Amino acid sequence: MLSARSLFQEIVGHDDSFQLFCSIAASGESQGGWENARIAALVPDGMRDLAPKITRHGADEDKHGRIFRALLRNRGLAPVPVPPETDYTMLLERRGIGLAHDRLRREQALSERDIVVYLAHSRVTEQRASEQMVLLVNHFGDHPEIGKAVRQISGDEDNHLAYCHEELLRLARAGHGRTIQRVLRESALAEIAVHRDVSLAVMAHMGRLLRWPAPKTAALAAGIRGVYAYERFGGWHRMVGLRPPERRDALGGTPATARGHA
Repeated sequence: MLSARSLFQEIVGHDDSFQLFCSIAASGESQGGWENARIAALVPDGMRDLAPKITRHGADEDKHGRIFRALLRNRGLAPVPVPPETDYTMLLERRGIGLAHDRLRREQALSERDIVVYLAHSRVTEQRASEQMVLLVNHFGDHPEIGKAVRQISGDEDNHLAYCHEELLRLARAGHGRTIQRVLRESALAEIAVHRDVSLAVMAHMGRLLRWPAPKTAALAAGIRGVYAYERFGGWHRMVGLRPPERRDALGGTPATARGHA
């Protein structure tokens, strides 16, 4: 019987699939770290109070990239190139979601609207990241090889999501509410499509590496498309709501180091 636990056990248990999984994850986290560092450097003067939190967000994501690379090193593996069809961040950018990398490379301050767009986009993607890490913690939180890593990353992703809620609510009270809701909706509808496409691509690569039979690959693809249909019908609404988080000022401190993984 197919289950998230059994599938991930297969991926973790095989060097080639584990290598690809960690490489994709490390690349995505490193891209996120770079993006946040650039946004922190370009925050407009009227929003400089946000810069330390954006910096912390980027530092956490850099740390996650190091954790995934350390998991590879611990098994004697090196990162492999990330297939472009599995590059979640770049595929979102191609759909016009978030702040474009060419914009972030310029030495020109961002606008208040840019920061609203960044936070709304992050609120959507951090929802996905938080949910995925909770799933991994539930199944592999006590795993001897990856348990510590998934627990640490999951806690960070929860903090990132809390930070997005808190800052977006503050900006909504400051008069940005209509823009926030529009960008959240656009981001969520694009994200669920990109998540479907990336999931299909990753599973296709894993299927080849693990030599899955055609019926298994077809069943997994059907399941991924089924999740997309649910999200497109109404499940995306969970990604756009805003509520006061239980964790207040979640990114107000200094980032934790990746002890035991670097």
